[in-house]
Amino acid sequence: MRYIVLLKGTQPADPPPPALMEGIMKLGAEAAAAGAMVDNAGLQPSASGARVQVTGGQLTALDGPFTESKEYISYAVYDVRSKEEAVEWTSRFMRLHVDLWTGWEGEADVVRLFGPEDFAPPA
Repeated sequence: MRYIVLLKGTQPADPPPPALMEGIMKLGAEAAAAGAMVDNAGLQPSASGARVQVTGGQLTALDGPFTESKEYISYAVYDVRSKEEAVEWTSRFMRLHVDLWTGWEGEADVVRLFGPEDFAPPA
């Protein structure tokens, strides 16, 4: 089963400490070696993006930035056996932030991706 993890966070005054970045790299290497990590990357601030929405049957495209206090800052895709395993990898990632970046606050959404097994075979 594949899961996408979307990380939202605040940007404290201090940049991410080198120890945090080292920890993230080690955890990513461990997840990749275990065959769990499919892809991951940091995301640019919403000021560089756009939002496309449909409201009342009308399509609109708006340039960023968006007003949310927490911005999407990264994502990861895991291929794991269960939601619990995806949550475990995500919790380890979040623990690094708690332990190594004072003042950082964030949240991660762990959402299962559809796969071929979720659709009935063609009739």
